[in-house]
Amino acid sequence: MRSRSIFSPKLILAASLVLLVTLGWLASQHHRVWDWTQNTANSLSPASVEVLKQLKGKVSLTVFATEQDAERGDLRPPIREFISLYQRYKADIALTFIDPAKQPEQARQAGAQLNGEMLVEYDGRRERLTTLNEQTLTGLLLRLAHRKDQLILYADGHGERKLDGIANHDLGEFGKRLTQNGFRLSPLNLTLAQDVPENAKLLVITQPRTDWMPGEVEKLMRFLEHGGNVLWLLDNEPMRGLEPLAEKLGLVLTPGYVIDPAAVEQRAPATWALASAYPAHPTTRDFNLITVFPFARALVWDENESWEHSVLVEAAPRGWVTSSLPQGKIEFDKSRDTPGPAVIALAFDRNVNERDQRIVVVGSGSFLANSYSGNGGNLDLGTNLINWLAAEDALIVTRPRATLDNDLQLSRTQLSVIGSVLLLVLPLLLAGVGIWMWWRRRA
Repeated sequence: MRSRSIFSPKLILAASLVLLVTLGWLASQHHRVWDWTQNTANSLSPASVEVLKQLKGKVSLTVFATEQDAERGDLRPPIREFISLYQRYKADIALTFIDPAKQPEQARQAGAQLNGEMLVEYDGRRERLTTLNEQTLTGLLLRLAHRKDQLILYADGHGERKLDGIANHDLGEFGKRLTQNGFRLSPLNLTLAQDVPENAKLLVITQPRTDWMPGEVEKLMRFLEHGGNVLWLLDNEPMRGLEPLAEKLGLVLTPGYVIDPAAVEQRAPATWALASAYPAHPTTRDFNLITVFPFARALVWDENESWEHSVLVEAAPRGWVTSSLPQGKIEFDKSRDTPGPAVIALAFDRNVNERDQRIVVVGSGSFLANSYSGNGGNLDLGTNLINWLAAEDALIVTRPRATLDNDLQLSRTQLSVIGSVLLLVLPLLLAGVGIWMWWRRRA
């Protein structure tokens, strides 16, 4: 006697319906998205997500786009789809479209000039965007998230590197990044200024080519005594009057260059110290980019109860510090060289006049120079240092990278080979397998 299954078709159908309804309800209550594309092209980078977390309040996006453009067609659907990636993490991003052809007066009042131009408004501030991608939009939002009127001064008058300079040794590219992030830059000549202005968020000091005058050094030391924040980019050159600053921080600046065999393995000069792992600190939170420090000097310090010291960058773990630039083949000489790793960047922190004073010293001015700042994550790390010094800890993020190119370019020969395989070889192979299986069954 055949036993009857307890799972009748009606029961299975009812259970399936209940399961589908339950899954649908769960999906409506708990929104989850998985992006399995090669470079997560349908998701935002962690850097963009972090920026969105810092935006407290509504963000308004107004896009001036026609429904029909002769060359680009209707821009609204792709823009709407792209902005939905941001709305996934911040629901109060409002997107509005204005058609200049149908609403010319509104477009004129807003000053719109390009089809697809976007006006971004946040916290009473507004900026325009003419090129829309994750890098540009996240960078603009990061800039709007910064506090208003953040002034960065850089020492000038002694041949220092300039934050707005275009020469190879200048810091112009770094200065552009800071300007994009909402900072205001200005040179400071202490021979003319009575003191460092009180509204300065921080002062950047780079390697002077002529000596500081004693009166200038006194003004700098007063700035430190009052709790001023400083980014000091040191080179392997004489101090030129800045010895009191080093003494104040307890720095022991011995001569010598950091040599890194890992750089040679990457076809780079041995005098490029490479860093890829960083001690725990707010400036390097979730930072995993390689940084390059050309002609770096190692930093050594005396313990000082007045300051809390934090190592930011250790480089050249298989390298060493040598007293002179290498000539020819690089070799470690245990009689005169100091084995690595070498400390390249230090942070100093203390409380002065009920405010948190922060100072960062980097043993490589070339680290952020125009010639080298594009290597690895140099600009990102430099920006993180500035954000920390400016007490903008919440905005320390790594900028999103450009999307990888997914287009596959094939030559005519390659297309012919692929077509032959798909249209001729593969069908013949399948036919051969079928004939062989038929013959075996008959045998």
